[in-house]
Amino acid sequence: MINPRQIEAFRAVMLTGGITAAAELLNISQPAVSRLIGDLQYALKLTLFERRGPRIAPTSEAISLYQVVDRAFVGLELIEQTARDLTARRSGTLRVAAMPALGVGFLPRYVARFLAERPRVDIALRGSTSPIILDWVATGQCELGFAHTPIEHAAVLTEKIHGLPAVAILPPGHPLAAKDVLVPKDFEGESFISTTPPTLLRYRIDTIFADHDVSRVMRVETQLTMNACAMVAAGHGMSIVDPFTAQDYVPHGLVVRPFEPRIGFDIAILRSAQVPLSMIAEDFLAGFLEEATRFRDNFFGIGGAGIAGQLVRGTEL
Repeated sequence: MINPRQIEAFRAVMLTGGITAAAELLNISQPAVSRLIGDLQYALKLTLFERRGPRIAPTSEAISLYQVVDRAFVGLELIEQTARDLTARRSGTLRVAAMPALGVGFLPRYVARFLAERPRVDIALRGSTSPIILDWVATGQCELGFAHTPIEHAAVLTEKIHGLPAVAILPPGHPLAAKDVLVPKDFEGESFISTTPPTLLRYRIDTIFADHDVSRVMRVETQLTMNACAMVAAGHGMSIVDPFTAQDYVPHGLVVRPFEPRIGFDIAILRSAQVPLSMIAEDFLAGFLEEATRFRDNFFGIGGAGIAGQLVRGTEL
């Protein structure tokens, strides 16, 4: 029977061209290498090396055998390198799903920066509604999901991220742009672009205006907040949307202002309740939270009104 040490000695001799050099490469004695080669030849019933003066030369059988051995060693080295990369969080695959508010602008930009530092990492980024994202995580199709709260599923852990409020958006040149903070009475009689029900954000917005007895002119309903932003930036109506989508339309002339009373835009981070996150996913999530905190601190400087505090994480089963 052959053993790995004999194969290792054979490969070392083929690589270095001699017993002495092979012994130095393996950090063992020259007699030990000779013995390993002799045992290998006996086990294989092959002559692998011929003596030619003070040197040895591989036989044709040795050359054929080495081609197979080298491929095997390359495979082992690749496995070891992959393991080292995984340990160092430099390689692997991550499948992420996100709601449109994150998946259109903010998250792709973060993914680009994340991948720039990890050339061996592959990411599959999918976008859909929160119920579908929940299903993808529950069935193992995605390792991480970013959705609207509330979310509950026996196979999914939900971690809520609090601390990001919705914002008011206005067309360029609107008279209300002179205000630092908008309140419900500012929307009285104004054309309002609303997200379609049933969404938690739509429910919270409607409740606020009902509580303050404010009547808006509900001209347009749309499923996507990016549509609302685009229409407002084009000069039609006002709205209240998530801050991530609003940011993407500021370069198009959209005017963004804080809104009081505060309407929370909470994010649910979804992951499997059965399978722990990979190291890459842990890194991705930690970086996402840092990026979201920077976004909040920078973005809410618009209009001169900052938002105090930090993003708060809370886990629910």
